[in-house]
Amino acid sequence: MGDVVATIKVMPESPDVDLEALKKEIESRIPEGTELHKIDEEPIAFGLVALNVMVVVGDAEGGTEAAEESLAGIDGVSNIEVTDVRRLM
Repeated sequence: MGDVVATIKVMPESPDVDLEALKKEIESRIPEGTELHKIDEEPIAFGLVALNVMVVVGDAEGGTEAAEESLAGIDGVSNIEVTDVRRLM
């Protein structure tokens, strides 16, 4: 079994959400067995900025589910979406 790197797009509820506080909350919510690689900001429109959270997880079935559930439960998050999954060599 290997590892994969997954990118999860975290969409704030509004442009008024404090991104630095959201990043700290994301860092504290990363589940066991998941490694946070980095968080990038992606401007969307009208001042709204999404966060692309890159995590490393095992390539077993349902590998990103724990991280998805944890991130979706954060206050101020509108929705999350896995946008990319790549196998690490």
